[in-house]
Amino acid sequence: MIPTPEQKTQCYILCCWFTKLYLPINIVRMDERTKNLFFLAGEENIIEIY
Repeated sequence: MIPTPEQKTQCYILCCWFTKLYLPINIVRMDERTKNLFFLAGEENIIEIY
């Protein structure tokens, strides 16, 4: 599965933002059922990109 251009852009922005805060990016994964991107940074920052 390939993420949409909007999802790719949002993922890039989040990666830049979290690395500026010195937080590790642990998981970036696409949910096969909903086609949403799951983004886990640091220990408690969970973001889902629709």
